[in-house]
Amino acid sequence: MTLVDSFAQPNTSVAEPFPLCLERPLGAVVTETGTQFALWAPSAQKVTLRLFSRGSMGESGDALIGQYTMRPESDGSWTYDFADNMHGVYYDFLIERDCGSVDRVADPWARGAGVNGRRSMVVDFSRTNPDGWYRDHMPDVPLAQTVVWETHVGDFSNDPAGGFPESHRGKYLAFADDGTSLEGHPDFPTGLAYLKKLGVTAVQLMPIYDFGSVDETTCDRYNWGYDPINYNVPEGSYSTNPFDGTTRIREVKQMVQALHSAGIKVIMDVVYNHMFSTDNWFERTVPKYFLRRKPNGALANGSGCGCDMATERKMFRRFIVESVTFWAREYHMDGFRFDLMGLIDVDTMNAVRAALDEIPGRGRDILMYGEPWSAGATAPLPSDTVLADKSGLSKLDSRIGHFCDTTRDTIKGHVFFSDRPGYVNGGMHENVAAAREAVDAWRRGKHSEGVAGQVIQYVSAHDDLTLWDKLCASFAAGSLGSTVAEGVNENTVDVPKVMYDADFSAEGLAGVGPQIAAALTDVMDANKLAVGITLTSAGIPFMLSGEEFARTKFGSSDSYDSAKELNWLDWNRAWQKRDLIEYYAKLIALRKSDPQWFDGNRNIVDTEGDELVFRVGDYLMAANPGRHVGVIDVAVTGLEPIGGIRRYWCGLGSSVSPVEGNVSAGDGDYLIVPPHTFAIWRLQ
Repeated sequence: MTLVDSFAQPNTSVAEPFPLCLERPLGAVVTETGTQFALWAPSAQKVTLRLFSRGSMGESGDALIGQYTMRPESDGSWTYDFADNMHGVYYDFLIERDCGSVDRVADPWARGAGVNGRRSMVVDFSRTNPDGWYRDHMPDVPLAQTVVWETHVGDFSNDPAGGFPESHRGKYLAFADDGTSLEGHPDFPTGLAYLKKLGVTAVQLMPIYDFGSVDETTCDRYNWGYDPINYNVPEGSYSTNPFDGTTRIREVKQMVQALHSAGIKVIMDVVYNHMFSTDNWFERTVPKYFLRRKPNGALANGSGCGCDMATERKMFRRFIVESVTFWAREYHMDGFRFDLMGLIDVDTMNAVRAALDEIPGRGRDILMYGEPWSAGATAPLPSDTVLADKSGLSKLDSRIGHFCDTTRDTIKGHVFFSDRPGYVNGGMHENVAAAREAVDAWRRGKHSEGVAGQVIQYVSAHDDLTLWDKLCASFAAGSLGSTVAEGVNENTVDVPKVMYDADFSAEGLAGVGPQIAAALTDVMDANKLAVGITLTSAGIPFMLSGEEFARTKFGSSDSYDSAKELNWLDWNRAWQKRDLIEYYAKLIALRKSDPQWFDGNRNIVDTEGDELVFRVGDYLMAANPGRHVGVIDVAVTGLEPIGGIRRYWCGLGSSVSPVEGNVSAGDGDYLIVPPHTFAIWRLQ
């Protein structure tokens, strides 16, 4: 008998079909009468439950408490019950095959784990709640006021200048440190206080489940975390004690509680389309069931990670539904962003939506959205299986949203070709028609993307170049004639580092010379135009953290495992770009002040040039990325029957010259829109 305890290739012999376990609680469940263990392993010949005092081999005090032969059940599961509350006990399973080999597995359904997730842990969740947790609830933020700010737990607080306690840097608890400020600038808030001042209403956290790319015993590496090991267990490297399985649970709750107290929703990034390895706990437990395979037996690779998960299988569909609702119920998550949603079948996505809706209270208000694409083709699927990619969006519940990459590329240019401009950065004429559709969330004609609440409007996310870096690249290629390296799927531009540095002080601009100084000014104008359009478009606005202070990664388009210094939020840069932050904050406040910004119809105003002008309710918005003055004939805007209008807000410095104030509406009256201007007027 061979004991397999490493991530080796899984066994391949398996009998189909299997009995399905669709009702019995799986995992380790603490009840009023004891603790129940259940593992679905229908192809196993024998399953042994092992209990340990510690979460990993080699820890001081680690000992095998006992091992127990589990009972086979008719639904393919194996069970064992104890009369005691086993909270804090670690466990795994030995699964014996008919060929005599034995696989060691942690529990795929585990809700707690030891360091690095190698052993599972029994959790009595009533013992993990911070003070006042029973009073915690979803913030009362209407969908129309949703503004999403994406960040990474480490990025948020790793910068030593951010004023966070050293023990909290890069940890969940940094989100609970209210009142932090920039070192040397006590009046400039960081962290939670900064978020409250900025005004965003939802924080989307990059993966916080247990992932495999960071060693929790040292925490000396950086990774985004798109490599799940234990879906229902918080990542240990973000906790103050990764060796204690309860610490990470309590600290995630403290983080959520602090954000909720600030009126900010918490959205969790979930990755059910692939895992850390082909040799994962699911595949070890039931070989050849949970991973998609091609007709020749090869593993599907639509995720680009070599292990597409078979979401269409009933047991994995059950797992996903229970996993999402577990995070919503136990951790009070307010929303879920589905990575590579285009690899998940529509039936599973709709089943998740239905299950969330059944959660008492505000289950129907929990957000769901995802990426309607994949990294490549997956395995052939049954003819009645529809994936939640762009072609399957119409089959999704109307309260499941998706990222609109068409808006992104229309505004700032193609995401994979950094030299190619969009509407705000040199491609005004080529993109104006698409921009006029984008601001209305593509709700008209053949390009319909659904209702406004389904469309995530954005120009930057953790993937690809930051907005600032993309704009630098396109202007460097266009205005400066920088070298463009052309590739089949991606173009890169040689951008002068001083453009990334973005020193707009008099000394800084004088030091780079007039040509680069002019290009930098163009980049800043384009940045303001881009966010102006995004935050006044119908749909749900979304931004990468730090976009509001010209975040740069110095041209890195995929910093998933780069140094933490490249990825962290540079709080000194935030202070230097505080005028840009104020610009964002005022736009966010404006958007939250009127629900028509969310879903009101955009009435496009025809202009002789390529300016983007539209009415929504009592507002008139104009964007002129060009180098010539734009003229808007008030008589054609539909304003004249109402009377005079006055300037409401004009972009706080995005204009080359100020937009003039009050304009009476009547024949022969015009609004003048200077070059590089984003402006909003409101009816008087």
